[in-house]
Amino acid sequence: MKDKGKQRRKGPLTREAQITGWLFISPMLLGFTLLLLFPMGLALYMSFTDWPLLGDHKFIGIDNYRHIMSDALFWKVLTNTVYFTVGLVPLNIILALLLALLLSKSLRGIGFFRTAIFVPVMTSLIVWSIVWKYMFATDSGLINQLLMLFNIKGPAWLYDTDLAMPAVIVTSVLKNVGLNMVLFIAALQQVPRSLYEAATLDGAGKTKSFFNVTLPMITPTVFLTVVMTVIGSLKVFGQIFVMTQGGPSNSTKVLVYYIWEKAFKLFQLGYASSLAFVLFFVVLVLTLIQWQLRKRWVFNESDA
Repeated sequence: MKDKGKQRRKGPLTREAQITGWLFISPMLLGFTLLLLFPMGLALYMSFTDWPLLGDHKFIGIDNYRHIMSDALFWKVLTNTVYFTVGLVPLNIILALLLALLLSKSLRGIGFFRTAIFVPVMTSLIVWSIVWKYMFATDSGLINQLLMLFNIKGPAWLYDTDLAMPAVIVTSVLKNVGLNMVLFIAALQQVPRSLYEAATLDGAGKTKSFFNVTLPMITPTVFLTVVMTVIGSLKVFGQIFVMTQGGPSNSTKVLVYYIWEKAFKLFQLGYASSLAFVLFFVVLVLTLIQWQLRKRWVFNESDA
């Protein structure tokens, strides 16, 4: 009798149980369909059309994508996006790791410094960008005022084609480095103390212990932070919109800003949709490449 009871419990769900399960997940499915699948499907269709803000739209096939390939400004924008990503990601990861190494100790008052570095993460991006825009102001900005104390004439940071993008990169790094720092602190605290004791017995100093013990053990967190930071850098918009408006001379115009400009300033909704799917494809390819490369350097991932 007991065996039959066990078999009944392991059998297929009853109709009532199936209906109950679907009812529980229906809010998530409805939201996923209405807020993600349907907009994505509509955007994909729009990318194959000439869709003005007013008037009828018409299906034009892959003409938008052909135009992208011959659009000189698109390649300039894509280059700027890569420039921003290459400049931001290493600086963010290295600075976050250094801060985590300094602040991972259990010392009195260390929580104040951790909080101070993490606060910008919770600050509104628009407010943060406005503050830094005024700090980078040519005549009355705080940065140039400080340089004047040393008899150094500060440049026009946000109006110089060579300095505008680095200024935005620094602003973005300082805004988000606290998040990666917290992740690194958590990873550092999980490294077994016994490994450091063994390294010390083998005569390893702090530098060797870091490269042979600490860094290999936290590579899963390094991988996570790299993936998140790369994706975030490819989607940068707020800082550009507030600080430079894509200038000067398109030197800071990135892909998401270009999409916004085409959609909401020039009202070329079809072309903007095709640009959005190009961005989606770029993010997808880079993420898949990073996922495959993880097997070569992430701890315990070689057999994954």
